[in-house]
Amino acid sequence: MVSSEFHWDHQIPLPKLGPSHSRIVVGLVALICFINSYDGEFVFDDSEAIVNNKDLHPSTPLNNIWKNDFWGSNLSSNSSHKSYRPLTVLTFRLNYLLAGGLHPVGFHVLNIGLHSVISALMMDVFAILIGGLAYDARGQRLNQAPQASFLAALFFAAHPVHTESVAGIVGRADLLCALFFQLSFLAYCRGFRGGNDRNFSVLWIIFSLLLCAAAMLCKEQGITVLGVNAAFDVLMICKVNIYELTHRLLLKGKPVDASELVRTGLLMRLLLLLAGGSLLLYARWRIMGTGPPAFTEVDNPASFAENVFLRMVNYNYYYSLNAWLLLCPWWLCFDWSMGCVPLIQSASDWRIVAVLLLWSCLIGLTSQALCSQDGVKRRMLTFGLVLLVIPFLPASNLFFRVGFVVAERVLYLSTAGYCLLLAYALGHACCLWRTHRKLLCVGVLALLCVYVGRCAQRSLQWRTEQSLFTSALSVCPLNAKVHYNVGKNLADRGNQSAAIKYYREAVRLHPKYVHAMNNLGNILKERNELVEAEELLSTAVHIQPDFAAAWMNLGIVQNSLGKFEAAEHSYWNAIKHRRRYPDCYYNLGRLYADLNRHVDALNAWRNATMLKPEHSLAWNNMLILLDNTGNLEQAELIGKEALKILPHDPTIMFSLANVLGKLQKYEPSSTTAGANWTWPRSTTSRP
Repeated sequence: MVSSEFHWDHQIPLPKLGPSHSRIVVGLVALICFINSYDGEFVFDDSEAIVNNKDLHPSTPLNNIWKNDFWGSNLSSNSSHKSYRPLTVLTFRLNYLLAGGLHPVGFHVLNIGLHSVISALMMDVFAILIGGLAYDARGQRLNQAPQASFLAALFFAAHPVHTESVAGIVGRADLLCALFFQLSFLAYCRGFRGGNDRNFSVLWIIFSLLLCAAAMLCKEQGITVLGVNAAFDVLMICKVNIYELTHRLLLKGKPVDASELVRTGLLMRLLLLLAGGSLLLYARWRIMGTGPPAFTEVDNPASFAENVFLRMVNYNYYYSLNAWLLLCPWWLCFDWSMGCVPLIQSASDWRIVAVLLLWSCLIGLTSQALCSQDGVKRRMLTFGLVLLVIPFLPASNLFFRVGFVVAERVLYLSTAGYCLLLAYALGHACCLWRTHRKLLCVGVLALLCVYVGRCAQRSLQWRTEQSLFTSALSVCPLNAKVHYNVGKNLADRGNQSAAIKYYREAVRLHPKYVHAMNNLGNILKERNELVEAEELLSTAVHIQPDFAAAWMNLGIVQNSLGKFEAAEHSYWNAIKHRRRYPDCYYNLGRLYADLNRHVDALNAWRNATMLKPEHSLAWNNMLILLDNTGNLEQAELIGKEALKILPHDPTIMFSLANVLGKLQKYEPSSTTAGANWTWPRSTTSRP
């Protein structure tokens, strides 16, 4: 490797820093970009993956994280998303233990720290991809393009598309996957200490495979590092010229010299990578239960298109949207499903232009990468495309259906390829237009400042659900899920009138949105608009007959309307579809109590307490019913049983005190009551 090949590197308008100082600067830039998210809340998917995930609790056996998916559901369950990321869940559990509970600050700080470390390590990755493996007399690896690798790492550290992965705690999966991805690549490179193909270490290659396995245990995307390692080996270590090889095979008909592949060890290394990758894929398939996750049309509408041509056109349009997010990361949204990106239905749709433009750019870059006589240019364009495309393949719908339209978090690794291409473009421009070097310097600085500012702004939006959801209204106004989440957030904060407006808009945009119907029906029920609530909930269970929560809420509304037989039918339907449903048994018990079916009511409430021993309302209602029907001894037994589980519950204490008073057990009665309690108001539970 001749250093004169990198004559353009010193033209890049950046201060000349040593390797350690460059890494520190990159890490600090990454820190500055996302530091204002450190005290954010748990938002969006954090609720399911962290707040409601019992695998984080110290009381849950540790081996459960190896049996359950990322969201805490058993992998064998039909409802599981099959996202197997036990190492990521383990870090969540460690956060929980260190903080003594669900305190989001520790979770956010670790995410920001991980992004800073990954950004600093990217300098090493870029240095190898640009300058290759060159060593000094002491065996230290040389960075032959320090300015280009520094610039690419700065762009990576500050790219706004990373906000979802860094500011959203569930993005930890992408961060850990990227970290082990880098380590696997660097370990593979370490196997070539002499910088040539004949002096390599099998142990380092096996270690690289183990780090790839660790990346996969953080997120499935981690296996793509094997493709990057293979490309690096073929193009950088063995210096195979793809263009010349293809020309020799197709035009001249000359076969590849297999003995040369064996002699250099390339064939052995590629077989190791293939065997390791196949083993990892097989293990992953067995863990998943040999069946892919089930997604619905609203998750990924293009994948359900019957016309293969339209399906492929829409997939390619999704690719162009991802490319646009890398080029112009201004329109960022937490969710791109449910009508956010309408399907292309005909060849006359103007959006096909975006697809043609994308492929024109990719074909142009590929031709330059293959045919250029400039070795550095060929290498940088090739590895830029490799890093851009290969990590994105699992999200491309080419091998299996994915559960999203566009997801900013899956671009975390692909951004490295884009930043490498951008750094080369700017370095080449600086070399060509040396007289305008100051102008280019201002341009680079301005772009970095825009990136940092956009990161800071977007991080603020990710701090709370209110700001996150409302920020999406201007980006994806046709997305029913955006309106649903805004409405849900408003309802949780007590603003039901505003919530109704957004729920109605969600149902208008997506007439089969059963969750929006259920929540809207709940609010209307509380506002005593029972007829419309019944219509909405009836529609919801007609669209999705196994929607247990909607069946229960429909039963509550029908009970309020005096439709007792229909209400009982709805409650039993809810229990049929969700057998462990204590709130539904509680509401069923209230219905039976209203109908003076006392034995049935007691049985229903007993079922509720068996499924959920801390169900205070069910215990208290049993006490009151037994008291009102004169079964005082049985009421005393129930009350004492309840207090063993809920020793500080004031309503149970008061009800038991009344029972003991009627039994003329005054001393226990006074000590049990202990205060001026009021009769508990009957309430309904929510799903």
